[in-house]
Amino acid sequence: MNRIYNFSAGPATLPKEVLEKAAEEMLDYKGCGMSVMEMSHRGKEFKGIIERCEATLREIMGIPNNYRVLFLQGGASLQFAMVPLNLMTKHKKADYVHTGQWTKKAITEAKKYGTVNIIASSEKENFTYIPKLSPATFSKDADYFYIVTNNTIYGTAYKTLPDTGDVPLVADMSSNILSEPIDVTKFGLIFAGAQKNIGPAGVTLVIIREDLAGHARDITPTLLDYQTHIESGSMYNTPPCYSIYIAGRVFEWIRQKGGLTAMKKINEEKAQLLYDYLDNSKLFRSPVKKEDRSLMNVPFVTGNAELDAKFIEEAGKRGLKTLKGHRTVGGMRASIYNAMPIDGIKTLVAFMREFEKENT
Repeated sequence: MNRIYNFSAGPATLPKEVLEKAAEEMLDYKGCGMSVMEMSHRGKEFKGIIERCEATLREIMGIPNNYRVLFLQGGASLQFAMVPLNLMTKHKKADYVHTGQWTKKAITEAKKYGTVNIIASSEKENFTYIPKLSPATFSKDADYFYIVTNNTIYGTAYKTLPDTGDVPLVADMSSNILSEPIDVTKFGLIFAGAQKNIGPAGVTLVIIREDLAGHARDITPTLLDYQTHIESGSMYNTPPCYSIYIAGRVFEWIRQKGGLTAMKKINEEKAQLLYDYLDNSKLFRSPVKKEDRSLMNVPFVTGNAELDAKFIEEAGKRGLKTLKGHRTVGGMRASIYNAMPIDGIKTLVAFMREFEKENT
């Protein structure tokens, strides 16, 4: 078997140990005589799977008892509507910080349900930094304050969270959740698509402070009401069973590796290897301001589209796959989530050195 180094932004590489365990249990999960993909979501086997999944996540993230954990469907993109439908209900206004394509889509959706105040934006410089925020510009009567903690496409990340006071902080953490410890109590609601650090596509994680649920607008469809899923234990309808099963295995893998503190340490080491090379390269450069660089997504360019294309093609032949940057940025992007081994970064940097020597 010849495994590549998969630098895709998502669906992304999964831990080898998790894939091996899933393969071992594919035909017969713990002696029940069937695959997880075949079992009833109402049966005791799957009940055990989803309960262990949540318990392990609560342990590694330190999720307090007054927060509910939901395993939903529709991707993180469905949350662009679920958040305002459930939370933009008292004053019908919310503050958003615009830092990329995903906030653009979230803002467009939220405007259907109320007033959206764009507190700050980095759009004029193609989202290459996180804007500085002044609390004086925050709306004291906002129903919530919305950010994307890590921008997958542009490679930026918040290093300091805004202090929103009594206004609940809502965070799309799709591309950096589980990469480092966070204080869940600083947030009213966290959501994340699975296909980066959690597991395969198909399940969306929502962590919501329980007092924020149960206030959905009258027009809210039943399946878009957080309270529906809280009361049914994420099983109002058939959940994405196999994705939840794999997510649970990933959570166990993180715990076995030493938890989120250990994840942060190795992620910083991996990112530093790549950024150090980029900062000293005469061919490649990072377009992102140093103080706002992501640990998870590293865009880089040569400044020459033909040379970028050549690099991507030759890298692919070396087993360094899916390095093409997003169309709005161009160049290359290495997504180096938790499951990307440090050897993958070392191999990438070694090839970049070789390519630079041959093309300068």
